[in-house]
Amino acid sequence: MAWFYLLIAGLLEIAWAFAMKQSHGFTHPVPTALMVVTMTGSFAFLAMAMRTLPLGTAYMIWTGIGAVGAFVVGIVFLGEHLTPMRLLAAALIVSGLIAMRIAK
Repeated sequence: MAWFYLLIAGLLEIAWAFAMKQSHGFTHPVPTALMVVTMTGSFAFLAMAMRTLPLGTAYMIWTGIGAVGAFVVGIVFLGEHLTPMRLLAAALIVSGLIAMRIAK
């Protein structure tokens, strides 16, 4: 169940990062409120996952899901550029996440 909580926490991290971008420096109230709600949920699910997962594993997976997810959201929804170097960087993060998940 901890891995499921961690996945939810990571997905909520993507949501709050996107909402933060859409808040334009906290000047738009709806995205700002959405950011606060999703950030709170992300932290809550991360805390639940950390009941059984090691700190380093949980935190690395959480931030990795958020980083790669925000990268994809930026490309798909915000028109950010996809360059070979950015793609390589994201692939390295994903490979680190996979390695961390299978490491015992």
